[in-house]
Amino acid sequence: MSDQSIIAALTRLHLAQPGETVTLTPLTGGVSSDIQLVETSARRFCVKRALPQLKVAAVWEAPVERNAAEAEWLRLVYGWLPNLVPALLGEDREAGLFAMDYLAPEDHPVWKQHLLAGQVDTAFAALVGTALGVIHRRSSTEPGLPARFANDVLFDALRLDPYLRATARVHADLAPALIDLAETTARTKLVLMHGDVSPKNILIAAHGPVLLDAECACFGDPAFDLAFLLNHMLLKATLKRDNPAPYLAAFDAIAAAYLAEVDWEDRAGLERRSARLLAGLLLARIDGKSPVEYLVEDTDKTWVRQSARHFLLNPPDRLDPIRMHWMTRND
Repeated sequence: MSDQSIIAALTRLHLAQPGETVTLTPLTGGVSSDIQLVETSARRFCVKRALPQLKVAAVWEAPVERNAAEAEWLRLVYGWLPNLVPALLGEDREAGLFAMDYLAPEDHPVWKQHLLAGQVDTAFAALVGTALGVIHRRSSTEPGLPARFANDVLFDALRLDPYLRATARVHADLAPALIDLAETTARTKLVLMHGDVSPKNILIAAHGPVLLDAECACFGDPAFDLAFLLNHMLLKATLKRDNPAPYLAAFDAIAAAYLAEVDWEDRAGLERRSARLLAGLLLARIDGKSPVEYLVEDTDKTWVRQSARHFLLNPPDRLDPIRMHWMTRND
């Protein structure tokens, strides 16, 4: 999409004035969208447009309608918890883009960068767990959300297929377990999911976390969001194998804070689904379409692969066995 087309869309949204000088600067970091910093004479904000082909090595196509799904998620969650997400400033569905507040990186560092640098704040991790739990809890009773976020095709293309089914094609002996995880997740419809609760999509603000990039938003299984987030703590504990304890403490803080919010279903059942999904997602970040980029040592990849295989073949009922297993590594 040309700069002039973007500026024309912003003019239609009354975010730029006709004939006004508008500067567009590409922002880096994502693989699924083009994001531009927009500067006008009056303000700075971001504009985001989904890409049909993700910027990864594998062929990974996804419907661009996910841009509208993310805008709808931002609109809804901002109404509940305005400090938790950027404000949505406007949306042009015909152009396939939306505009939102720009949160300057000097005031809103990315949580992933802190974690990779060894800066692990368990209190912040707990706030993330609480925030996710509150979104799920509030959405579980909100009228009309199942129809409003019936984005199963998007979620399948962005998550179930590239993570679980793609991994099943690599590990034939585990295919029944991985396909069952995908099918169970697909048919479980309980809350509004974010779908990509990753530290790269969470900013650290003075008041707490800010969640971004809800392109996978759909009404579905809360266990997926919890497992997806906890997976990142274990992967970083793998990277920091000389001192995994802070990441495992963050794992515990997230799980405890999140589960404390669960009242829409039996906690034990949710934890069981999450623990089993966690095993599948661990393996997916090694052998699926979106391998984790910071695990470059073969010993690290082998550890995750073997650990995930063990728990896929011996499905846990709780998160603790997986978390405790990460404390046993000695290589």
